[in-house]
Amino acid sequence: MRERTAAHTSYDVTYRSERFTISGVLNVPTGRGPFPAVVLAHGYIDPAYYVRGQGMTRERGSLAQAGYVALHVDYRNHAESDDDPASQRNFRTGYAVDVVNAVNALRGSDDVPVDDERIGIFGRSMGGGVVYKVLEMAPGLVDAGIAYSPVSTLEADNFNQFNRDGDRDAFVDLVQQRWGLPEAKGRENDEFWESISARSHLDRITEPVLIVQGRFDDTCPPEWARATQRAMERAGVDSQLELYDDGHAFGPQYAASMQRIVAFLDKRLT
Repeated sequence: MRERTAAHTSYDVTYRSERFTISGVLNVPTGRGPFPAVVLAHGYIDPAYYVRGQGMTRERGSLAQAGYVALHVDYRNHAESDDDPASQRNFRTGYAVDVVNAVNALRGSDDVPVDDERIGIFGRSMGGGVVYKVLEMAPGLVDAGIAYSPVSTLEADNFNQFNRDGDRDAFVDLVQQRWGLPEAKGRENDEFWESISARSHLDRITEPVLIVQGRFDDTCPPEWARATQRAMERAGVDSQLELYDDGHAFGPQYAASMQRIVAFLDKRLT
């Protein structure tokens, strides 16, 4: 046991994802259950400094307070999870696989009082991108998805914002050599960047999606969220975009945004 409050009990947990053991933190509401559940996908934190359960502690607590089992996934290469040396060059697709398997682990557990028919996924920043990928990779797996201050559904946007414009590293060199940098429209590598982007596969999503975005976000620009939601509408996805006067991390509007998120979950996971 990690922590106990009047509202929930928190545990350090592990589960299997492909050939990897993945660590995480599980909050279980006080009571008999079965409870609806939400799997949490955290944003980018340097794996060298990341500690178990970091990045969505307050969200995990808010969800447990609202009566949801909340499983925070550390991802491969993080905390006590096994290492995957191919993770970055695969554009972290393995993170989405880890979230898929977290859902499966909850459904397969006899020890956690989860209602198997009421499970959602919730990711912030980079984790919002993980949510998009899970929804298009595994339609029908969950009942709802939430992207909070999310990255773009175009991988070229994300690469240019977070990799290309930073310090030059081996990953940027690998991308340039193998696929080409996403610099100019009409280049032969456009097909590659489109193929790895969730934007190209939104028509596979069958679950409702809520996007929550700060208007003053200078890490993941609001236009990314607007463009994604417009693309979802064109693809026939049941989607909503809620904008708040806040930044990337959500401070003053955190409580209001979580009330909206819980209301969405209450409606969709019934």
